[in-house]
Parts: sequence; structure tokens; C-alpha cells
Amino acid sequence: MTFDAKRYREQLQALVAQPSVSCAVPDWDMSNLGVIELLAQWLEDLGFRTQVIPLAQKGKANLIATLGQGDGGLVLSGHSDTVPYDAGRWQSDPFKLTEKDGKLYGLGATDMKGFFPVVLEAVRAFTDAPLKQPIIVLATADEESSMSGARALVDASALKARYAVIGEPTGLRPVHMHKGIMMESLRVRGQSGHSSNPALGKNALEVMHTAMGELMALRSEWQEKYRNPAFAVQVPTMNLGCIHGGDGANRICGECELHFDLRALPGMDNAELHAAIDARLRPLAERSGTDIVLSELFESVAPFGESADSELVKACEALTGQSAEAVAFATEAPFMQSLGMQTVVMGPGSIDQAHQPDEFIDTRQLEPAVEVIQGLIRRFCL
Repeated sequence: MTFDAKRYREQLQALVAQPSVSCAVPDWDMSNLGVIELLAQWLEDLGFRTQVIPLAQKGKANLIATLGQGDGGLVLSGHSDTVPYDAGRWQSDPFKLTEKDGKLYGLGATDMKGFFPVVLEAVRAFTDAPLKQPIIVLATADEESSMSGARALVDASALKARYAVIGEPTGLRPVHMHKGIMMESLRVRGQSGHSSNPALGKNALEVMHTAMGELMALRSEWQEKYRNPAFAVQVPTMNLGCIHGGDGANRICGECELHFDLRALPGMDNAELHAAIDARLRPLAERSGTDIVLSELFESVAPFGESADSELVKACEALTGQSAEAVAFATEAPFMQSLGMQTVVMGPGSIDQAHQPDEFIDTRQLEPAVEVIQGLIRRFCL
């Protein structure tokens, strides 16, 4: 079937025109239902059975659309939301698709609304085919913030298949590993007092200084213990991102809070890392007589690793002519994998264009992406 570039642009324009920002900041957060309803209608028109599954969060939903029957099959998955945007830094309207020099500009064009019209183009060739296993199109909510859509699928065991492709922008290179992500808050509660007499209080800033040393020591220990040469940054990383404490130079600081992130390698366990940090800081709290509270800023995402020898990875490599690689950014892949599916992250576009003004997808990648997905459907569904 010939790739219909005009239809692709029209569908991507319609998706981009539906604002669907997800964000932990309530003033930015939006519903994704406009995107979900558009996709559901287009897929129903192609003969798919659709389920719009509301989430606990008001105005949020996942979409599962299925063509064919069976307990195996192939999931083609994308998230329906985008990150927030700074309209003043865009050279065009973020919600109006603009084409220039073979590039389609718009919020979410590459990350990752642009994947869905690729899927729609790919599946048209199979609407009357004798499928042995189903084609399943999945659109999730809130990947850019809490990943609540993927978490809800796992909690409800709402998706059964054998293979999953998550169409994040990878330049059509298969990704079979990525780091996890934890974002943590460390709060020290001391006692304020007049700065002329340190005995009048317990300085939370000074205790935090020691706590930060303990965190950096743990980081060094983990980087000595864990290494994976498949990654550009071969070791787990910890970034001390922001700190707030105290209210005046002449007062003993009564409370101080640090936010940091930790990106673990496949094979490391986020819960164990959290417990190790907590155990490392507990003696400091006892010595200093302060409260030290470690808590998640949001639920962590596990590291992801699919065997390089898995059937899906090998099929993606054969169809793209590119070897599977590892990346630093996190995706919904570990959630799909936890449901029992071989999982690969692979889609058109570049992550370099994501999360910034003038986001675009290169039109030269679209037809090859359709052909790759059709090859996977022939391999795993016919």
C-alpha cells in the first residue's frame, strides 16, 4: 500500500491541535480525551474494536484498540500526552502543524503524536487480512508526568499480548535497554534559633551538608559496582538538583529540603536503592537529633532490559538494518515487559527534538517507519 503523506499530515494536524499536556503542576495539567477520542474514531473506521478506559484522574483515559483475535499478537504503543511548552520561544503556533524543509513542526510531533498516524497508515494494509494473532494499538495517558496510564494497565492486567513496540522517537533504531529513573525528596527537620548561640537549635543545613556527602559516597560505591558498556554513560548517575532551606543569615536553619534524581542501570532495583539510601541516613538522624525524611517525588520507573537475542529485537534489527542500542531516557517499556511481553522501543523522529521549542518530525522517516511496522505485523500477526 502506498504511503499517503497528505492523510498523514491531516491526522497529525488533528492530533497536534488537541492540547494534551500532562504535568505534575496542576495549572499545566490537561485532559487527553480529545486525542483518545480522535484515535478511537479513526481505528473504529478501520474495523478495530476500541475500549476507552477512564483513569482515576479526571479527564484522563487509555485507549486499547484491537483488530483480530488471539492471546498473542503485537502491541503498537504510544503516549497521548505532551510536555508543557513555552509559546514565546516557538517560531510557529505549537498547536498548528507547520511544514518547512521536509519537517513537520508542532507540539508532540515527534514525542510522540507523530507515531499514531504512522501506525494508522501501516495497519490499513491488514484490515481484511487473515490475522492469526491480533494487532493492538495502545494510547496511554500521562507518560510525561506520572505514567499513570501505564501503571493502570499493569494494575488491572488490562492488556495481553506477546510483543510490544513503543514508538518513542529513536530514529527507527531498536532500543532494548534504558535506565530507570527515581526522583526523590530528602527533608531535614531541625530546630531554629538565634544564630548567636548554636546550642539554641539544630541546624538543618549543616545536617544536610553531611547527608549530601553520604549520598555522593553511595553514588561512588554504586558506580564502582555497576557498569554497562552499552550505555553512553556506563554507570548509574545521581544528580543533586535543587536545595531550599532557612530564611535568614541570623537564624539557625530549622528545615532544609533537597531534590535529586537517580538513574539506575538494568539489573539494579529501585526499591533496594531507596532502602539503601534510607539506611545510610538513619544513623545521621540519630547522631544529629534531627528528623530526616526520604520520600518519592513521584513513583519511580524501573530500568528496562530486553535480551538482545529475543525474537522481537532480532526482527526489528533485520527490518531496520540497525543494531539495537541502549539509551538514557526512560519509557513505558518496563510496564509492558512486566505484563509478559517482549518489548522494544522504536519509532520515527529523534529524541533530540523532544521537550523543546520548535519540535519537529522529519518526513523522510515516515514511510520507512510504516514499512517496518508492516514487517512486524506480517511476522507476528499473519
